Amino acid sequence: MPYLIFGNITNYTFIFAQQELIDLKAMDVRLTQPAIITLTGKRNQRRSVPLMDKTQNILSAYMKENHLLENDRQYFPLFHNGRNQAFTRPGITYILNKYFQVAKQKYPEVAFLESIHPHMLRHTKALHLLESGVNLIYIRDLLGHVSITTTEIYLKADTEFKRAALESAYPEVVSQDIPEWTEDTELIHWLENFCR
Repeated sequence: MPYLIFGNITNYTFIFAQQELIDLKAMDVRLTQPAIITLTGKRNQRRSVPLMDKTQNILSAYMKENHLLENDRQYFPLFHNGRNQAFTRPGITYILNKYFQVAKQKYPEVAFLESIHPHMLRHTKALHLLESGVNLIYIRDLLGHVSITTTEIYLKADTEFKRAALESAYPEVVSQDIPEWTEDTELIHWLENFCR
């Protein structure tokens, strides 16, 4: 079950940094409404992240099955290996790569990346939130960034992804020689008159 739960909620949990996922204890999960998970980030800064209903249900079943709701289990690692020890960074990477390879074999028609790393899921989730119209301030808070400047990196990445997608979809447009705008005297003249 640990691998199943890990696989089912990676899309949501990788808002968390990898170390935050490793450090989670059973007591960090609140399953009653409003369901939240409390994360401890860099410099021991704690933040609460809301859980979606589906994630709450999966975590609830997982915690019941692994006896993590019992009184003496509050300090047990939320996600653990077969020896009941907290996952490690290499362990998470191994599990992620294992299921990545399974997905590549199961869906050969899909264009997969060469490789995958846990932090890529965090970036992808942030981009999905951004593309869904979620305010950058909320994304900053969910990711646990101290400064909005760090989160603004996702804006640039989003723009770059869109540019690359357009270039690959319309290579004939990209291959055209587009003149340097500063050499277009008509445009410069129009801009000068427009600003007066």
